[in-house]
Amino acid sequence: MLTWLYLIIAAVFEVGWPLGFRLAGTHAEHFWFYIIISAISMALSGIFLYLAQLNIPTSTAYIMWTGCGAIFTFIIGILFFGDSASLLRMFFSLLILVGLVGLELVGNK
Repeated sequence: MLTWLYLIIAAVFEVGWPLGFRLAGTHAEHFWFYIIISAISMALSGIFLYLAQLNIPTSTAYIMWTGCGAIFTFIIGILFFGDSASLLRMFFSLLILVGLVGLELVGNK
């Protein structure tokens, strides 16, 4: 169970670096602050992914890490940055989520 918590934490930090890059690009006066936040997020994301991979197969951990990070980033983009929430974008994002759930349901069968 702790392993999956590590993977969730890794996915949350995975969101930190594209978010930091976005903020660095829109708030030039705090550019280096947001770049540093991005770098710290990258490092922590990698460390927690490493910890998760100690007990979760690498392929599963990596797909869940990138997929969850993508979904979280997608939602943040819509909620905070005015990214498009068109039906097609929502549909294809839902496909990523369905794929993640499906991979977990079938496990290593």
